[in-house]
Amino acid sequence: MTEILFYHLKGQTPEQVLPALLLKSLERGWRAVVQASSEERIELLDAHLWTWRDDAFLPHGTWRDSEVAEQPIVLTLDDHNPNGAVIRFLVEGATVPADASAYERVVLLFDGEDPAAVETARATWSAAKSAGHAVTYWRADERGSWRRER
Repeated sequence: MTEILFYHLKGQTPEQVLPALLLKSLERGWRAVVQASSEERIELLDAHLWTWRDDAFLPHGTWRDSEVAEQPIVLTLDDHNPNGAVIRFLVEGATVPADASAYERVVLLFDGEDPAAVETARATWSAAKSAGHAVTYWRADERGSWRRER
């Protein structure tokens, strides 16, 4: 059963949250795919992941790369899985793929300060639960640590 995790971003951007989640995925030996809704967001994430921290390296590529299948992390605009990832991250309104069951986890990062994004996340939660997926909701506490609330 695929677990779908909802990360409620409040005062945070995907660029602030995503790298640490990707690093944890790589530490578990998982390949990851990150889907966004715009080339601008992909370009921003691509540049940011190279310079995120001096002491951490996040090897990645984009769907345009010739050897995309060999990348541990792939940034993409569509719902394909070019590197055989077991975890999929959705940012900037990207939707849960039709083949969500092909992943161990799908992580939806949504802007908790955008009413439309919150409403979309709620609808996605209901649809995922109805489809039989395990769903969990995460929110950062006052120290910035992620806490599971449901």
